[in-house]
Amino acid sequence: MTGNKFKSEAAVARCEPMSRLQAVIGGKWKILILWYVAFYKVQRFGELMRRLDGITQSTLTKQLRELEKDGFLHREIYQEIPPKVEYSLTEMGESFVPVLTAMLEWSESSLCPGFENPYRR
Repeated sequence: MTGNKFKSEAAVARCEPMSRLQAVIGGKWKILILWYVAFYKVQRFGELMRRLDGITQSTLTKQLRELEKDGFLHREIYQEIPPKVEYSLTEMGESFVPVLTAMLEWSESSLCPGFENPYRR
């Protein structure tokens, strides 16, 4: 059977694509993690810890693993002492950057008028 699996009444009522997106980015820190990795291209664990004021080490580890499992982040482990791990966006993560940018622009105009954005290039 071919066709759009999202056309059933139950799927339309639940809006499967938005539910899936919410499941992937629905964590307190995930959008910020993706934003920082997108902006800086590569982020190390410690850099993210410093940028995400208030996050615990275990929460950051969990959220990074989930984003990696969902295909948004790539984790590069360097075999050196001390261990070095870097995170970058995957192709799927890169394809999400326009959504992040649109969210930022909407937030600037609707929630934070007059905000001086330090992340403008």
